[in-house]
Formats: sequence, structure tokens, C-alpha cells
Amino acid sequence: MFTEEKIGAFTDVLASKESVPGGGGASALVGAVGAALASMVGNLTVGKKKYAAVEEDVKAVMAQAETLRQRLQQLMDEDAAAFEPLAKAYGIPKDDPDRDAVMERALHTACEPPMEMMRAISKVIELHDELAEKGSVIVRSDVGVGVVCCKAALQGASLNVFINTKSMKDRAHAEALEAEADQLLARYVPLAEDVYARIVEKLR
Repeated sequence: MFTEEKIGAFTDVLASKESVPGGGGASALVGAVGAALASMVGNLTVGKKKYAAVEEDVKAVMAQAETLRQRLQQLMDEDAAAFEPLAKAYGIPKDDPDRDAVMERALHTACEPPMEMMRAISKVIELHDELAEKGSVIVRSDVGVGVVCCKAALQGASLNVFINTKSMKDRAHAEALEAEADQLLARYVPLAEDVYARIVEKLR
């Protein structure tokens, strides 16, 4: 379970020749870091008289951020587990009549965790958008760091969708996944960039 390892142990395995964790697990981890920063900003905002008017909103953000952080951490392990059948499928001889069907199932399975990562990370970006306006000014930079993490995680997760959809024989399913991924990228990459730009403007 990668979620139970220390960061150093995780990055040691990530740097090795092991096939998992890889880019998918890394994307989930970076997304979880983005969510954790949203929680941190919330924790440093609630209880302050200056932010009493938005305290309930910020508490709601914190609750969502914590749920999303936990889910993204779970997806680190789910992504690794989903890759196993795909790795085995690539090892099936090309003249095996069952290879295509096994490969197709494995490609579908491998797409599920990074697709769910994209959905979760998109929600975290929305939380940072809200915190950019309601969070404590002393941790504005942390909102910026969090949203930059989320942007990278979103784009990284999308690559783990696209590398699998490219090989799918079921083009209708592949195109449906690609369309959802494209929609999330089109909406949330610009939003993340906007949040970052607003933070920079406030800091400089």
C-alpha cells in the first residue's frame, strides 16, 4: 500500500525500474498534496474574527478538501492495482486468440483510476478558487501552490487516460473517455491558471 509508505520510500520506488508506482500514482499524490494545502489554508482561516463572515463557507471547503485528499490517496493504490492486469496482458503472446479481449478489458480497467483522479482534482481546483477569495491573506501563497499542484496533477492524470484510450479497439468507449478528459482539461486548466494569476497579483 503506497499510501502507508513515507514519502522517501515512495519516491525511491517511483525512481526505480518498477512499473508501479508511475505517472498515475504520482499524479494522485500531487493532487492529494493540492487538497491538503486547501485544508491547511482553511485551518489557518477559521476561528479568526477577520474571517467570521466566511467561516462556514471555509469549513465546508475544508470538509470537501479532506474527502478529496483521502480519495486521491486511495487512488494511488487503485492506479497501481489497475495496471497489473494490463502489464500481464502485454506479456501474452501476440498469436494467442484471447490476447485482444484480455488487453481490451485491461485497458478499460487501467483508465478508471486516472479518470477518477481528474474528476476529484477538478473539484479541488474549485476549492482553491473559493479560497483565493475567502482564505486568510497570510496563506495566499499556499493557495497558489495548491492550485499549481492540482493543475499538474490534472494534466498528468489525463496522460494516463490518453495512453490507454489510444490502444482501445472499442473506439466509442475510448472517445467518450477522451471527451470527458478534454472537457475537464478545457475547464479546469484555465481556472487553475486564473487562480494562480490572481494570487500572484495579490502577492506582488
